[in-house]
Amino acid sequence: MTVRIALAIFAGVALAASAAHADPRAQIRGDMDGDLRAQLERAVGQVDGAPANRFEARRRARGAVEAATALLRSEGYYQSTVEDVVEGEQTPVAAVQVTPGPRFLIDAPAVAWVAPEPDGVSAAAAISAMNLSPGSPGRAVEIIAAEGRVVASLSINGYADAAAQPRRVVVDHADRTVQPTYNIVSGPLVLLDGVRVETAGPTNPNWVAGLAPWSEGDRYDPEDVAELERRLLETGVYDGVGVALAPADQSNEDGHRPIIVSLSDRSRRILEAGATYSTAEGAGVDVIYTLFNRLRRADTLRFQARLANIDSRIGADLSLPHWRRPGQTLKLSLAAVNEETDAYDRIALTSSADLQQRIGKTSYFSYGLGLDAGSYTERRFDPVTQAPITLNRDLIIATGRSAAYIDRSDDPLNPTEGWRLTAAIQPTAVAGEDTVLFLRTETQATGYLPLRQGKTILAGRIRIGSIIGGEELTVPSDRLFYSGGGGSVRGYEYQGVGPRLPDNTPRGGLSLFETSIEARQDVGRNFQAVAFLDAGAIGFQETPNFSNMRYGAGLGVRYKLPFGPVRADIAVPLSPREGDAAFQIYISIGQAF
Repeated sequence: MTVRIALAIFAGVALAASAAHADPRAQIRGDMDGDLRAQLERAVGQVDGAPANRFEARRRARGAVEAATALLRSEGYYQSTVEDVVEGEQTPVAAVQVTPGPRFLIDAPAVAWVAPEPDGVSAAAAISAMNLSPGSPGRAVEIIAAEGRVVASLSINGYADAAAQPRRVVVDHADRTVQPTYNIVSGPLVLLDGVRVETAGPTNPNWVAGLAPWSEGDRYDPEDVAELERRLLETGVYDGVGVALAPADQSNEDGHRPIIVSLSDRSRRILEAGATYSTAEGAGVDVIYTLFNRLRRADTLRFQARLANIDSRIGADLSLPHWRRPGQTLKLSLAAVNEETDAYDRIALTSSADLQQRIGKTSYFSYGLGLDAGSYTERRFDPVTQAPITLNRDLIIATGRSAAYIDRSDDPLNPTEGWRLTAAIQPTAVAGEDTVLFLRTETQATGYLPLRQGKTILAGRIRIGSIIGGEELTVPSDRLFYSGGGGSVRGYEYQGVGPRLPDNTPRGGLSLFETSIEARQDVGRNFQAVAFLDAGAIGFQETPNFSNMRYGAGLGVRYKLPFGPVRADIAVPLSPREGDAAFQIYISIGQAF
């Protein structure tokens, strides 16, 4: 290990020394604008050290002449003069004397169609897409790019086999113009057939065909093909997905061509185990057993067992992507839950059914129904006697579940720019030993601002919640708002922010306000240092109460892995009360928000 480190240091020093003594292959001389001079210097390149003699200097100068001439022609300078120059005897210097001359301009670009020609609308669209204006500089890169845009436009309009034959470019030295003529073979218009799955996997081919965003006889559109690939990939059950147009000789009797799909299945079963720990919420161990594609339609069935200080459960959930329509996922869940918190204990059977509709690539909205039945032991506050009371209730809770998630950030686990917005509305009916109707709403917005070329990230979060129509004593304890812990206000234990009962038990509320700000600084390649300030408050009215705000601050470190960062934070309460610990530690995967 020591030898490897020493060699690495030596190599780094040698490379730095080499870079420090790098010289241009030849000096660029002549009257020209700064941009062109910079381009010529890059084209000529650099070498290690000065030439040893005039012969070496001459060789470098001639090589620089070739590079400079090629660059000038590619930029439209067809009447340039470039000469190699060698000066000095003892310390020779290689140079290139450049006279750019006038820059040639584009003149009347044209498209020559090789039969069969495309239809008039598609031909006009392709010529417009060329976007090569007469009078613009005759740069080679623009001339070539214009040809690519013509072919791409034809492909979008159904001519999947469109291709370019050798172009003809006339350079007129008298008029100082460059006139390109593109010879384009559009090929026949391609109309689509259905989908043909060519892999012998478990997936039902008819289900795949139902995901196609086209009907038989529609024009070929590469974006439709890409959308089918996205729909298959987003199910999460395939290691690889291939979607491509079949060759022309595989057309059906009507001349329509199918799309060929190949699927590479991931392992059909996965056993996972994980652990979490924080001084605020204690420890937790998860075991998850996942089965993929058992129903032959990219389904995911997951069994979970969790043993933790606060929230233990055993259950299963089933995800059926593209349920009845593309982009819509049916999620079914059933679990037995045992919660033991400072504010309440709950033993319940929970179930839910949700439909989630994707919007764009990463955003969605969902709606569904949840039904819970359980036994509650709740430690509450009696506003009449001003004394703590314990409620034991058996309740059945029906919840309408609607939510929306808009993601305009650049990474799900380690965002560095953009923003996210989450909103949830839950009309709830409670039956059993108490009857109550209420509406629970919650919104969270986060934003990410890169600074110093992305080396520093400033992140912020605001979360607001409100319960309308219920009272503190009638709303079930698990539906009230609490704050404190690794995902809310760090520095306080779980449920540790907000008013408390006389015996120091957390008191849930009808409203919530939280905010956080973080500064994340890259340290080296894989580490990130974080400083943060969190604040939160719980209120007993429908609108947030800012009179009892609690603040926490701390430092953290992130270790970046390919799938996301590992987070370790230590935080202290800035407004501690009796019973608050001096600090809290949080360890998890992913950023705090």
